[in-house]
Amino acid sequence: MLVFSKYLTRLTIMLLTVASISFAAKAQNHKDQIEGLWYNHEKTGKVEITKAADGKFYGKVVWLKEPLKNGKPKVDELNSDEKLRSRPRLGLPVLNGFEKDGDNKYTGGTIYDPNNGKTYSCKMTYKGKTLDIRGYIGISMFGRTTTFTRAE
Repeated sequence: MLVFSKYLTRLTIMLLTVASISFAAKAQNHKDQIEGLWYNHEKTGKVEITKAADGKFYGKVVWLKEPLKNGKPKVDELNSDEKLRSRPRLGLPVLNGFEKDGDNKYTGGTIYDPNNGKTYSCKMTYKGKTLDIRGYIGISMFGRTTTFTRAE
């Protein structure tokens, strides 16, 4: 009876260990609702949003409907920093430093608009298959909202 009790105790400890390791692995692999691919409003580009090691969310351009201009890859030609104007648009970081703020809001980040070379303060609101992105200067009342759509 004593041998059976020791065996049962060891088995229980082993099962609990395996379960806790499995749970921890799943928790680490859990993606946030905004992670993944999103079409911009015009569906001329796709942005991939990921969560970085710092716990913040970032997005970069991973697809362009028209990646070429005059037979060459499009570049960030309107950037106010001359040194960055030769950066390819493909792979360009456009969403930077967002923190989750409640269930569906992401704040504290910036959005870069390669169509005018400007960076704006930004907040995002997740709405299922869409993501409202509000870029603004100063306070969000003075801004513009665009809607990204989940790319599947």
